[in-house]
Amino acid sequence: MSNLQTVILTLSVAYAVIGALLLVVLVYARLHWSLKAVAVVVTSAFYVVSFTEMRGLLGWASTDRLPASFKLLKARIVEPHSLEGDPGSIYFWVEALDEDNRPSGIPRAFRVPYDDRLADKTHAAENEIALGHPQGGRAADFGGGDGSLIDMVREYVTPKTILETTGGDSSTGEFNAPPAGAQGAVFTPIPPPRMPPKDEQ
Repeated sequence: MSNLQTVILTLSVAYAVIGALLLVVLVYARLHWSLKAVAVVVTSAFYVVSFTEMRGLLGWASTDRLPASFKLLKARIVEPHSLEGDPGSIYFWVEALDEDNRPSGIPRAFRVPYDDRLADKTHAAENEIALGHPQGGRAADFGGGDGSLIDMVREYVTPKTILETTGGDSSTGEFNAPPAGAQGAVFTPIPPPRMPPKDEQ
């Protein structure tokens, strides 16, 4: 059984146990009805928060900060759509690099707010990758993640925003203005991995 299957199975069992415990409290406990109502509300809120926090398991693009140093595998540019109120996004599929420029082997999807300059540089980086020149970047050039738990809960409660998106990802969220660092973001060729020193005989 893979790690992902184990996580999903564990969470499913945990949800079932929580639901059973809540049922026992509501049926058998001699509590005031207001306390029972609070228990229902808190448990429901827990389910909503858990759902939003587990979206990474489904492969949805993250709005977290990019890895400190990464290799760009693929990108997708979704331009703003004024009629539908979509502010636009740029999706990156990246792989973290260690201090010796070796890839982690674990690719992840990230999403940043659309910016014309960043879109141009992303398109240029994709052309270089197509020519066989691997491209990399640094998180310092992109600023921090713009997503938040509040945005994800709002998105879950109002699914209309999901239906109106023109992007390839079902998460839209609300973006702030692109960080200042994104204006100067650049992709550069990745130097070859540094090999460990040979043992001296």
